Amino acid sequence: MVRRNPLFGCGGNSDGFYAAGHKSSLDACEYLYGLGLSAYEYECTHGVRVSAAFCASLGKLARDFAISLSIHAPYYINLASEDEAIRQKSVIHILKTLRAAGQMGAERVVFHPGTPGEQNREQAMARAEDLLEEIVRQARREGLLNGVQLCPETMGKPGQLGTLGEVLRLCEIADCVRPAVDFAHIHALTGGRLNSSRAFERLLLKIERRLGEDAVRFLHIHFSPIEYGRQGEIRHRSLLDKGFGPDFELLAPVLAENGFTPTIICESAGRQDEDAVIYKSIYDSMQNNLLQKN
Repeated sequence: MVRRNPLFGCGGNSDGFYAAGHKSSLDACEYLYGLGLSAYEYECTHGVRVSAAFCASLGKLARDFAISLSIHAPYYINLASEDEAIRQKSVIHILKTLRAAGQMGAERVVFHPGTPGEQNREQAMARAEDLLEEIVRQARREGLLNGVQLCPETMGKPGQLGTLGEVLRLCEIADCVRPAVDFAHIHALTGGRLNSSRAFERLLLKIERRLGEDAVRFLHIHFSPIEYGRQGEIRHRSLLDKGFGPDFELLAPVLAENGFTPTIICESAGRQDEDAVIYKSIYDSMQNNLLQKN
């Protein structure tokens, strides 16, 4: 993979997208291109209900407008469930999402690992690892992992699987499994500890130590302001809502100084496209300052 700059984009369609008169996600690639963005995460969070024809059309539009695609799998996935029916449905959800990803040319399938339920976390993680290994085997048999990565996401509540350490553990199962690091979720889960550039740098170095340089250089990132409480994540916010972290100005210099070129998907509430443009402008300013110093 060769990339000179991070890719900035958004997850799903914003309020502004619909206010501009757009009704179909097939309009998203041209719309984002017009904003100077270059990534789009298509959301199948409530089920994979897209036809092969739709996926092919979205893929062509993404190529036409130089938009990198990822796809978010349904929320119903729980790799750690003790219920065999839920486990098998989780396999089906991920495989269906992988098929859609292949049809549209998406490079990454993002998914939530699940919840422990009545198990302790070690039991839950062992179950999750076993099921993910089976999913990888089935996906490889179907040829669904050619150029597509499975990306377990870091989560924002203590009752969910998905600490950074747990996600990295899942990623050690196979080279086709790579993390989706939601910094808002980590910020919420840790009670707001992503409050310095050094805090971001420590997390990125941890990923590099566990998974290698390419894993962190081309990391899949979710970023947005977030409201949190004692039980972690409450809701995603936008940059119009003052006083909510994490602050992208703390992450941007770490990316620029280390030459990291991730995909950064903004998930701000209702303003994911507009906030993505702001994040891109912050990064561009940091990078220009570095170039002038050198």
